[in-house]
Amino acid sequence: MSEANTEQQAAPAEEQKPAMSEAQQILAADTAAANAAADAEAAKKKSKVKVMPAGIAFIRATYNNTIVSIADARGGVISWSSSGKAGFKGSRKSTAFAATVVAQDAARTAFARGMHEVEVRMQGAGAGRESAVRAIQSAGIHVTCIKDCTPVAHNGCRPRKRRRV
Repeated sequence: MSEANTEQQAAPAEEQKPAMSEAQQILAADTAAANAAADAEAAKKKSKVKVMPAGIAFIRATYNNTIVSIADARGGVISWSSSGKAGFKGSRKSTAFAATVVAQDAARTAFARGMHEVEVRMQGAGAGRESAVRAIQSAGIHVTCIKDCTPVAHNGCRPRKRRRV
C-alpha cells in the first residue's frame, strides 16, 4: 500500500513539468549561444578598460640585464619590457643605453593606457638604474618618489657545524 502511495505522489510531480517542444529546445540553445557570445564580448571590453592614473614602476637592473615593469596600484602589470625584448644581445643588454630604451618602451605603453604618475622601486646594482628613471620621466610620466628595494645580505642562517675526521 505504501508503494502505491509513493507512485501516486511521484506522478503529479512529473506532470507539473511542462514538456519542451522541439522549437523551444532550439530557441533555448540559440539563447544560450547568444549569451555566451555576449560574455565573450564583455571579456574583450574588460581588457580595454582604462588604467588607474597612478601606479608603480619596478626597475630590476642586474649586471646582465635590465627589466622594467609598470603596474597599477594593486600590483597588476600594465606594461613591461626587458633588454632582450628590445633586441639587445649579450653584453649590450646590461648597458645604460639598453636600460633607457627598455624604460621608454614600457613607459610609452603605460602612458597610452592612461598612466600619468608612478612611484619607482629600483632593485639591483646594474648600470641602468638612473638612466631608466630618466627615460620614464622623458616619456611623460611624473615620478613621485624613488625607492631602492635592493635586498641586502645579512650573513643568512647559522652554518652547519664543522665536520671532524
